[in-house]
Amino acid sequence: MLIKDAIVMRLKNICKEKNICFNDLAVRSGVTPSTVYSLMKEERRDLSVITLKKLCDGLDMTITDFFEDDIFRTLEQEIK
Repeated sequence: MLIKDAIVMRLKNICKEKNICFNDLAVRSGVTPSTVYSLMKEERRDLSVITLKKLCDGLDMTITDFFEDDIFRTLEQEIK
């Protein structure tokens, strides 16, 4: 799994656990709903660290807590 896919999966899992829809996540994070929905798209490969930090803030968690998940332990090589 690549890092962007892992981040999206982690965001989806946290939202599901906290019963938060993507629109609510956007509002809580101070980003537009289109930003959240766009980053969830498989074909979009880029993701700003600043946007991720805002999403973590909206989820009331640190970015360190976000990345402390087994999903990030076995990522594929990004360089092909």
